[in-house]
Amino acid sequence: MNIILLSLLAGVFGMGLGGVITATFGNRTEKMISIFLSLAGGVMTSIVFFELIPEAINHSNIWITVAGLITGAIIVLILNDVMDKITTTTKSSANLHETYAEFFHTNEMLENKKSLLRSGIIMLFAIALHNIPEGLAMGAAGYHDATLGLTLAIMIGLHNIPEGMAISAPLMTGGLTKTKSILLVMLTGATTVIGALIGVLIGGVSDLALAFSFSIAGGAMLYVVYGEILPQSIVTTKSRIPTVFALVGIIIGLILCVFLQK
Repeated sequence: MNIILLSLLAGVFGMGLGGVITATFGNRTEKMISIFLSLAGGVMTSIVFFELIPEAINHSNIWITVAGLITGAIIVLILNDVMDKITTTTKSSANLHETYAEFFHTNEMLENKKSLLRSGIIMLFAIALHNIPEGLAMGAAGYHDATLGLTLAIMIGLHNIPEGMAISAPLMTGGLTKTKSILLVMLTGATTVIGALIGVLIGGVSDLALAFSFSIAGGAMLYVVYGEILPQSIVTTKSRIPTVFALVGIIIGLILCVFLQK
């Protein structure tokens, strides 16, 4: 139950804080979003390589771990393809977008304010793509080790801040009040709980299932970081700044993994 609560806090308050930052400093935060996302991407990389993969190998073997990593990446790839079709975007899923509004499939909000409900649903699914594998990792980790679950919850909560910033900006630009935008962003963060529940259920079956859930979550995270976040951040800022902050994030993640596990 504690890990479910942690996943709720990491999702809701992490996303909500991002919305508050956008409401406070305005919606012209592309560079700030890029920096935070890159930093978070580096931290998530550390989680995968220094926590999830070692745990998966310890509870199974290298082949189960590799199979899970591939499965996780394929799941997100398929979900992304579905999202591209649902949003009827004019750009193919293989293309990078010019802004984070397009990246998170929320640019429809700018075209027609009356489509608020439809855009809100689209936004919910888009955020769920990122939050569900993160929740899966928290659920499986928390079931196995409370300290590891807490570590992941803290890191994922930090990762959700820039996502909340990116999502709330087009909502406010589309005419929604700051308060309603923040509440809606917080609501989308609650989807992390879905992944956490799945992680707890799978992790409680057997050591093999626990290892597979760790590796699936790791594969999904790696795809999100290296297939979406970092390439998009570099294209958006048109500089090497995201690369630098991604490396900083990896170092921060490594330090946190070591000290929080003591």
